[in-house]
Amino acid sequence: MPKLVSPDNVTKGTLNSLKGRKAYLVGIGGAGMSALAKMLIDGGCVVYGSDVQLTPAIFALEGMGANITLRQDGSWIGPDTALVIASAAVNNDNEELKVARAKGFKVMKYSQALGMLMDLKRGVAVSGTHGKTTTTAMITTIMKWAGLDPSFIIGGEVSELGGSSGMGNGEYFVAEACEYDRSFLNLSPYIGVITNIEEDHFDYYRDMDELIGTFGEFASKVSKDGLLIVGANDNNIRRAIENVSTRTETISIGSPADWTAATPVIKDGKNSFRVFHGDGCFGDFSLRVPGRHNVMNALVATAVCHHAGVSKDVIGAALSNFAGVKRRFQILSTIDTVTVVDDYGHHPTEINVTLKAAKEFFPGRRLWCAFQPHQYSRTRTMLKDLARAFQSADRTVFTDIYPARDSLEDMRSVSAMDLLMEARGAGVKAIYVPNLDDVAKEISCRIQPGDVVMTMGAGNVWQVGVELVSILKDKYNGKGVN
Repeated sequence: MPKLVSPDNVTKGTLNSLKGRKAYLVGIGGAGMSALAKMLIDGGCVVYGSDVQLTPAIFALEGMGANITLRQDGSWIGPDTALVIASAAVNNDNEELKVARAKGFKVMKYSQALGMLMDLKRGVAVSGTHGKTTTTAMITTIMKWAGLDPSFIIGGEVSELGGSSGMGNGEYFVAEACEYDRSFLNLSPYIGVITNIEEDHFDYYRDMDELIGTFGEFASKVSKDGLLIVGANDNNIRRAIENVSTRTETISIGSPADWTAATPVIKDGKNSFRVFHGDGCFGDFSLRVPGRHNVMNALVATAVCHHAGVSKDVIGAALSNFAGVKRRFQILSTIDTVTVVDDYGHHPTEINVTLKAAKEFFPGRRLWCAFQPHQYSRTRTMLKDLARAFQSADRTVFTDIYPARDSLEDMRSVSAMDLLMEARGAGVKAIYVPNLDDVAKEISCRIQPGDVVMTMGAGNVWQVGVELVSILKDKYNGKGVN
């Protein structure tokens, strides 16, 4: 029988013993799982895994040597398997998990594996309802510029970092810390971050009190000799950390905090802002990525990296060159005078701030938003806030809801048509195109020169942007493409 690995007895020696041995990942194509798989490959593991559909992440992993199946029947979990890791999105009644347990393997959750890796380093865990991915990417980029060579796992692709994860030789491990399924409670970081706390994941949490309490548990797991960095003006954060004794630093734009940014201005196509720390001016900074929310993300990254000993000049240089994360205000192309942008935003706050940032970044241009709601349960519980979130767009196209962890009851409780009617009632100019495959064609018939089209959502709405670029290239015969 193989030597089994369980979450209860993982040590540094266990991780080293995985070199050359087989790790099996159930749900390997997800953002976090695919990043973990890449890190295990970098660490010398032989990676196998499964998922329900082929994705670009799976093709990339196969190119690195991973062996991946779509069968999910347990037949690939052989006696040579040293470790089984399951995505939080995989239900306990998954056939492969049943087979793994029947064969005597204890299954480790993704978050437990992440905690195992983080325990070998000095951990930086970035939590919050919004901003986790970009903030984690900024911190990692700055540390790379400073020569700290961190290990990292990011829930999105960052081209300048070589992807979504990497195994570095430095002392720091930087990772997103997700609150869903209480995943982040498996982490005990040296530096913890809570960017904000808003309503979300109510398919898992009973109410806001339970959600806030769980963030408080996360904050209490930050090392007592470490640092907790939080948004200064978030009442939910105040409630979460009221009994936490770890040293805390606050961040804010335009109001008193340990780290404060003056109101940012658009200068030479960049977000420019002055940062104050303590009683004095820390420095002047600029960002290529738009929006006040990204200034907040940059403040967090600055505070973390300052604590890690990175100089102000290196922080500034890294931030000014930071090009962003795939699917976070990602400009796909400009054809003739029409610009197509893709973004992952799916929570009302994310949608609202991103569309406002787009209006600032593209002044005077008509803005379209093609939105695919994510989860029936989220759409139902946030319907009114979702409807109002599109008021900065000049035209909005809703398509059918992308299901994720939804029950049949959830799927019967709400529809994209409900969102359309609610949005129109809030003054949003919107239409409904049920089939995602028809959205790009519908928009291409309606747009005018100079328009900006933004695709938004956490599902597969990015395909609309890719198809629209192709249609426009054919329409304009490649003229003015960049």
